[in-house]
Amino acid sequence: MSGSEKRSISGPGVVSAIGPYSPAVQVGEWLYVSGQIPLNPETGEMENVLVDRAAEQVMQNLKAVLSAAGCDFGDVVKSTIYLVDLKDFEVVNEVYERYVQEPYPARATVQVAALPKEALLEIDLIAHCSTDTGEPS
Repeated sequence: MSGSEKRSISGPGVVSAIGPYSPAVQVGEWLYVSGQIPLNPETGEMENVLVDRAAEQVMQNLKAVLSAAGCDFGDVVKSTIYLVDLKDFEVVNEVYERYVQEPYPARATVQVAALPKEALLEIDLIAHCSTDTGEPS
């Protein structure tokens, strides 16, 4: 893929966008993942009662998008976590930490007034995904 081509990412386990946007867009080796909420892609239901379960669903949704693009959490360079209540920071951080590894991505966490579908949290990502297959060119 040349650096100027842009493609939408979708695939198995990737939650469909709930508006006029792509779950993720890849341009060259850069992947921009739209905010994921705790929507279960199999049932269409929100996992939104307990914040730890909501965070787990969000991370699984992000993992599905990364995988559909041929990437993983090791490729993530930046994330933003949006919380309806900053009191949930520690619980969400514990779940998030199980998915990322050092060197950890840069990150911002902010409290917001509300999120789509009354979600407790939303996370978006930027990843730099190598297209190197290990084979000589």
